[in-house]
Amino acid sequence: MSTPSDTSVSGGERTPDFTGLEALPVTIEPSATSAAASFVVRVLPAGDPEAPVLLMLPAMAMKAKFYLPMLAALAQREFNAAAVDLRAQGESLPPLGEARNFGYREMLETDLPAIVAAVRERFPRAPLYLFGHSLGGQLALLYSASAPGSLAGVITIGTGSVYWRSFPGPRRLPVLLGSPYVWAVSRLRGHWAGNKLMAGPMAGGVMADWSRHALTGRYRPRGSRLRYDRLLRENPARVLMLSLKGDPLGPKSTVEFLAGRQRAATVTHRHLDAQSGVLNLDHFTWVKDSPVLSALIADWIRDSH
Repeated sequence: MSTPSDTSVSGGERTPDFTGLEALPVTIEPSATSAAASFVVRVLPAGDPEAPVLLMLPAMAMKAKFYLPMLAALAQREFNAAAVDLRAQGESLPPLGEARNFGYREMLETDLPAIVAAVRERFPRAPLYLFGHSLGGQLALLYSASAPGSLAGVITIGTGSVYWRSFPGPRRLPVLLGSPYVWAVSRLRGHWAGNKLMAGPMAGGVMADWSRHALTGRYRPRGSRLRYDRLLRENPARVLMLSLKGDPLGPKSTVEFLAGRQRAATVTHRHLDAQSGVLNLDHFTWVKDSPVLSALIADWIRDSH
């Protein structure tokens, strides 16, 4: 499997420095359901503040700066583009080694409402799309389901269900057997250090929620009162789901499974192969084809209106 290293855009386009982008600070005050946290939404604005804004949500253990080529490609197509690190990752504070344990509930019910509010304040008249990669796509879909009608749409790439039955036959047993191990280690230690099974350190609560979904196919974040499976089923959202032929972590069958869970939504699923013009078809390296992918996204946004 490819590793997320070089993120230069195909075609030689120069991208701006990530830390030089406009910064929107977001602060989470401590409460009974969440520890204090802070975020930095990085913004690459278009010339028109009323143009659609696409907010990028990263994959598990990935930093927002990885998606800079996509932000640049979207901005070149006159979209307002933004990205933010998930809790305890990248520019978000406190860092993972110091942050109190957390799971999907904190990210969905505390972090994203505050982050979305900051983006709306910056672009009050712009249609807002959440654009999520892998775990970020699951969060985008679940947030949209918890706030139906609040977004113009959701875009995902490399985002499928992690339910073991949704994987192709040879992949099912490793997911079925590995998920209880991830759950047990994450609950016992309070964090996941990462290994070959699931690379990248994450909060134990996130991995426990991930494992529960992998084993049961249901979204039941620990401590949440929301019924996300029902909300996802009933959400009348506009959704574009992109899957990649060479993606072992989000294969086509898992994306189709997750698309089928969204019964009230208008879902467009594009499975991308070499004929699509996307040459880098891995779970991570697709970012090198951001100009091609941004064109697909632009066409879908125009068609959806």
